[in-house]
Amino acid sequence: MIKAFVALLTLFSAVVLLYFFSLNLFYVLFTVLSLSGLIKHQRNITYVTFRDIFRLPVVKPFSVIVPAYNEEKTIIESVRSFLSLEYPVYEVIVVNDGSKDATLEKLIRHFRLEKSKRVFRRVLKTENIRGIYLSPDEPRLVVVDKENGGKADALNAGLNVSRYPLFCAVDSDSLLERDALLKMVRPFLEDPERVVAAGGVIRLSNGCRVEGGQVRQIRLPRNALARFQIVEYLRAFFGGRMGLSMLRSLLIISGAFGAFRKDVVLECGGYRRGTVGEDVDLVVRLVRYLREKKRTFTIRFVPDPICWTEAPETMKILSRQRNRWHRGLIETVAYNRKMLFNPRYGLTGMFALPFYFIYEMLGPVIEVTGYAFLVASALLGILNYPFALLFFLLAIFMGVIVSLMSVLISEYSWHRYPRLSDVLNIILFSFLENFFYRQYLALVRARAFVDYFRGVRTWGEMTRKGFYGVK
Repeated sequence: MIKAFVALLTLFSAVVLLYFFSLNLFYVLFTVLSLSGLIKHQRNITYVTFRDIFRLPVVKPFSVIVPAYNEEKTIIESVRSFLSLEYPVYEVIVVNDGSKDATLEKLIRHFRLEKSKRVFRRVLKTENIRGIYLSPDEPRLVVVDKENGGKADALNAGLNVSRYPLFCAVDSDSLLERDALLKMVRPFLEDPERVVAAGGVIRLSNGCRVEGGQVRQIRLPRNALARFQIVEYLRAFFGGRMGLSMLRSLLIISGAFGAFRKDVVLECGGYRRGTVGEDVDLVVRLVRYLREKKRTFTIRFVPDPICWTEAPETMKILSRQRNRWHRGLIETVAYNRKMLFNPRYGLTGMFALPFYFIYEMLGPVIEVTGYAFLVASALLGILNYPFALLFFLLAIFMGVIVSLMSVLISEYSWHRYPRLSDVLNIILFSFLENFFYRQYLALVRARAFVDYFRGVRTWGEMTRKGFYGVK
């Protein structure tokens, strides 16, 4: 029995070592490609300034769709941010998805909203819309009040009411920088026929000072959990999505900030109701639909439009968020499983979706299983300590390299943190995350498989603290 276990352990150890080495090698490759892409992007934006884009007659108008559920703490500041954007023509559609708090009441009171008889075309099926409100002071603002149906349903309601050919989906607890839409529209101008979607960068507002709907002073949060997430976000966007975009394999556009061509989204049925991962689900279904129609298209990552959002500062709320994110990924892969390793779907079928399936979706299970084997081996006295040390050092070294490169690329390109001490602090947390945070999230994400097969469909309450220094 012991010999069989030792043989199994030896085989599994080799598989795990190869798995983690290849995973980190991929992310090193993505980060190198990100650097190449950022250099190219910086060179391109020197030729046409964003002020020039503002004056171009071909710039298409945007509908900014903001689903909101129980967001009374941040909704006013967020809407003020959206209404202060520098863009020729746009509208802001806030969809109150049956909030149980004072979200709607605060909007009505602050913006002096009045119920209207605005007519719209119900292209996508949604829960009942109870009323549409307009503001005499803010003609670009539209507030839709509807019965609760979830985020995807709220976004579909916003699409039904929207008037413009491009739309931007933004979370209601987020802030957009004033020039975010000008920067986001660039790929749609450069390649209007093929670009169907684009994603921007999400940064964390925790600890930052907010005034007039804008982040006025960037500071690191005091909360250690939020600092770990800063490292995560930098690695995800500058060590992952930019590189995947360079490989034409981008499948995740953050639900907090993404832009799309409305006609194509409507063609593929809008957001799929009932899913908890509406952002990745929409992008994968877009790719699937366009491939099956044999249409040429591209999805781009734009590295400079910034959306600021509040990250969880407690383990309980963070666990709910990451569990939901991973259930959303599992749902999407399962729903589109016919695309896996299918050459009909091009790079998406042969590389992008298999990458997310093997390394992102199954990764937590493989990691947790590895820890379990490690503990069992130690208890049985057959642990190969040199291998365990090699595995641990390799995981830390490769992970820290990717995080460091992402932080340095971000700071080299846009220098968001004014103090050197802040950058050094982020680098320190990119090292510290390997000693508890990473293992904890692996357990949370592995638990998502249990919840998925149990049929759990809930989002879980996401308590917000609100923006610091709001005026």
